[in-house]
Amino acid sequence: MRRPRFAIMALTLLCASVVTSASAPVITKTYSYFDIRGLTGADLERELSKHGPLLDKTGIRHPGATKIKLGGSVDYRSSGGRCRVLDAKVTLETHLTLPRWKDRNRANRETVMIWDTLSSDIKRHEERHAEIARQYARKLEQALEALRPERTCQQMEVSVEATSKAIIDRHAADQERFDRVEAASFERRMLRMLRFKVDKHNNRS
Repeated sequence: MRRPRFAIMALTLLCASVVTSASAPVITKTYSYFDIRGLTGADLERELSKHGPLLDKTGIRHPGATKIKLGGSVDYRSSGGRCRVLDAKVTLETHLTLPRWKDRNRANRETVMIWDTLSSDIKRHEERHAEIARQYARKLEQALEALRPERTCQQMEVSVEATSKAIIDRHAADQERFDRVEAASFERRMLRMLRFKVDKHNNRS
């Protein structure tokens, strides 16, 4: 029986619980926070730029980040002249880094409203990165378990590596595509959410 481990992919993307079941990836999600201070919108922007997680890929700080580690192992065995996959187990670790505002109780209503809108959008964005990763973890495990028997286990190892690489590359491309779309619509999205909060507040008054 062979049990190779395919490469772990570690991505940090712009911006704890464990779920397990039969025939499903082992998924872990954790959170950490960085503190920011300030009493105005300009203060918050400056603090996010100063204290946000630093991404190696961009060399700049961002208001949030999601680190992804996707890996696992495949068991296969030669039987009856063919090498077959017996079991595939994919593991996924996601770690979200989010901002935490320390001066909320000292700020005026307008700044609180801006922060609530901004922080909600940052969290939604990073949670979506984690969800995309979960989807690809499932796809990877299903694809590995569905591999057809090969004549030799050496050929099976090649198939495992090629399948893993193809899905991991697609995952990275989808994560980058999501970031591009989000960046392009950020201002429009923020204005829409702020208008909604203002209207909701006025209707209560």
